[in-house]
Amino acid sequence: MSRIAVTGSASGIGAAIRARLEAGNAKVIGVDLRDAEVIADLSRPDGRAAAVAEVRAACHGRLDGLVVCAGVGPHVEPWSTIVSVNYFGAQALLAGLRETLAAGDAPAAVAVSSNSAVLPGADTPLVAACLVDEEDEARRLALELDGHRAYAGSKLALLRWTRRHAPGPGWAAAGVRLNAVAPGPVRTPLLEDSLTHPLYGPAIRNFPVPLGGFGAPEDVAAAVAFLLGPEAAFCCGNVLFVDDALVRPDMV
Repeated sequence: MSRIAVTGSASGIGAAIRARLEAGNAKVIGVDLRDAEVIADLSRPDGRAAAVAEVRAACHGRLDGLVVCAGVGPHVEPWSTIVSVNYFGAQALLAGLRETLAAGDAPAAVAVSSNSAVLPGADTPLVAACLVDEEDEARRLALELDGHRAYAGSKLALLRWTRRHAPGPGWAAAGVRLNAVAPGPVRTPLLEDSLTHPLYGPAIRNFPVPLGGFGAPEDVAAAVAFLLGPEAAFCCGNVLFVDDALVRPDMV
C-alpha cells in the first residue's frame, strides 16, 4: 500500500485528491488546519517543521508520494499570508520530506500551483525573494502589491522552484520525480470566497473559459493521480495545466 501525504487535504482540491488516492487503495496522511492526521499551520516556520516531523513519524520514514496543495486565495489579508502559505509552506514540505520520499517505492511529488503564475503581472521582485529563501522580504513585498499579484507571484515562485530542483541530485538522481499542476478556476471553498470579493469576484467571473463554467476539484485530482502514478514515469520537472489554454495561446 502506497503512503502519500497531502497538504490541504480537508477541503477543495486537496480533499478531492485524497478521495481519488484512497479509492486507489493508498494510505493518505492528510495535513491541514483541521480534519487531518497532521494538524499544522503552514503559514509559520514552526508549523511547517512540526508537519514535516509528524508526517515522517506517521509514515515510519518511508513516503511514496507527496502532494503540496495547501494554499489561500488572493482575497486573503494580509497579503503576506498568501506568500507564507502558498510558497514557503509548500517549499518547506517538499524540501523537508525529500529524503523520506527517496526511501519510498517509485516515489513522486506534485506541487499544486495555478495558471495565474503565467498571467501578466505575476513576475515581480517577490518571486526572486521567495527563491532565495527571504521570507521576511517576500512578505514585505507582498504588502506593497495586491492580493492578485501576491497570489500569482507565490504560485510562479513555486513553479520555478519545482522546475529548478526536479532534475537535481536530491530529486531525479535520487529516483524521486517532481512535477507540478497549474489549475485554472475550480469550484472550491477558496474560489467561492474569492467570488464574494468586490474586486476579485468580477475578475474571476469574467475569466475566459471557452468550455464554459469552472472546473471541478476532481479534474485536478485526476491530473495529480496521473503524475504520481507509473503512467507518468517519464515526467520530471513538468507543469501540467489543468485549465483552458485560451489565456496563453502563443506560449509555445
